[in-house]
Amino acid sequence: MSASGISTELRAALADFCTLDRVVVASDYDGCVAPIQPRPDMAVPNPASLTALEACGACDRTLAAMVSGRARADLAAISGAGEGLTLIGSHGAEFESGFDEPLTRDQQALLERIIADFRGIAAQFPGTSVETKPASTTLHVRNATPDDAAAAMVLAETGPAGWHGVHVTKGKAVIELAVIETSKGLALDRLRRAFNADAVLYLGDDVTDEKAFAHLQRRDGVGGHAGKDVGIKVGDGDTLAEFRIPGTDQVASVLEFVAARRR
Repeated sequence: MSASGISTELRAALADFCTLDRVVVASDYDGCVAPIQPRPDMAVPNPASLTALEACGACDRTLAAMVSGRARADLAAISGAGEGLTLIGSHGAEFESGFDEPLTRDQQALLERIIADFRGIAAQFPGTSVETKPASTTLHVRNATPDDAAAAMVLAETGPAGWHGVHVTKGKAVIELAVIETSKGLALDRLRRAFNADAVLYLGDDVTDEKAFAHLQRRDGVGGHAGKDVGIKVGDGDTLAEFRIPGTDQVASVLEFVAARRR
């Protein structure tokens, strides 16, 4: 690992990626562009990472995006991202144009039931909280004691997570229940097609980002899909990504490298 936290192998892969004609450069927000914080409303971006990602978007034939589990409006507000970035919320389901289809009356009613149930769970365990989004709701347990966090998660998993029509996404100290299917991988596929990109680079730190990594074409051909995509896992944990960096400081280093080479 070099002083910048980027391995020789990753640096070579990034250099190859930057020579391609049309590329997508995308990243998760929390845990990548912004360091993880005790509360979602505290997660402001690392200025170096946001500036570098915006610089990527200013390069010719380069689409830069943030793909987040947050509601798109919340992502835009907390990140302060400029117009040159494409913002995708709700784990890949919410674009600038909104959702592909509006919620049905039954889906809206189901979402309201989930929110009510989650709020009932949160009321029982100090340190837990509920975040509502246009098509989903999230139970956060990061600030609860380990025992309370585990108990709250059990109630969520054995309760509304099992209801018909509910789509479950588990992350680090969170569980999100949606009334529509969400996938960061499908969002990357959509960006790739719309931009006619030769390759995609994606940085992610959470369990939810594995759906994105699963849609990338690994350079080493693992899984039978040889390509020029670059998947980078930020931090520890099992992953489908081909490369790994230690933390959010190295996210800035990766994006600065790409922006400089694309210019």
